[in-house]
Amino acid sequence: MENIQIQPLIDIAKDAGDAILNIYHNSDFSSIVDFKSDDSPLTLADKDSHVVIMAALEKLYPEVPIISEEGSQVDYGVRKVWETFWLVDPLDGTKEFIKKNGEFTVNIALIHKGKPIMGVVYSPVQDIYYCGDSNGAFKIAGGIKSTLHVNNKEAKEIAVRSKSHPSPEEEVVLQRYGIADSISVGSSLKFCMVADGKADIYYRHGPTMEWDTAAGQAVVEAAGGKIYKGNTEDVLFTYNKESLLNGSFLCIG
Repeated sequence: MENIQIQPLIDIAKDAGDAILNIYHNSDFSSIVDFKSDDSPLTLADKDSHVVIMAALEKLYPEVPIISEEGSQVDYGVRKVWETFWLVDPLDGTKEFIKKNGEFTVNIALIHKGKPIMGVVYSPVQDIYYCGDSNGAFKIAGGIKSTLHVNNKEAKEIAVRSKSHPSPEEEVVLQRYGIADSISVGSSLKFCMVADGKADIYYRHGPTMEWDTAAGQAVVEAAGGKIYKGNTEDVLFTYNKESLLNGSFLCIG
């Protein structure tokens, strides 16, 4: 895996983001929405981003298998022996895309032995990259690269919350931490707010899929944070489960 560097992922995310923006800024195409079997929305931008990412990863790293939200799903009997693979969400925050609020991302993560060890979260509208690997975490905004690090404060003062998936259970967990304030953003940008020290905690009760969380977790952990299963700081979050459906999780900065 020494031959896998993060810069190519940044370049791929940029190309995927450009494909998304081509749809986003074209009213004839951005309003076309299909629905998958689970009633989640699917846009032309989801599909175009998927094509860009798959083609690039397969060309650069043909030996590394890929799981993408918009790809055909791989049976657990096949993937359970995968030590290393890509986990991709070509357009995270499709609901935010449809709402035209700009809070959607491209997520590309590298999973090794059940852990996300490299990840890029790209916000095409903001043109901001959040990146993490074994060398640490960083952000690229306006062409300027800066280090990311969680607040690492004992007192958890600020929570980041979902725009599209609030829950009563979230209130209970945040009260336990004595949260004084909160911010609300869409998609995996919530992880990025924790990695960037703009929030201290992110709790998600409702279901997500592994591709929703992997790149964000890679960035948070590279920035010094942790992601736990459930609502307590006990068991770390892992990947390539028999079901790719996640339970609740707690992201701590």
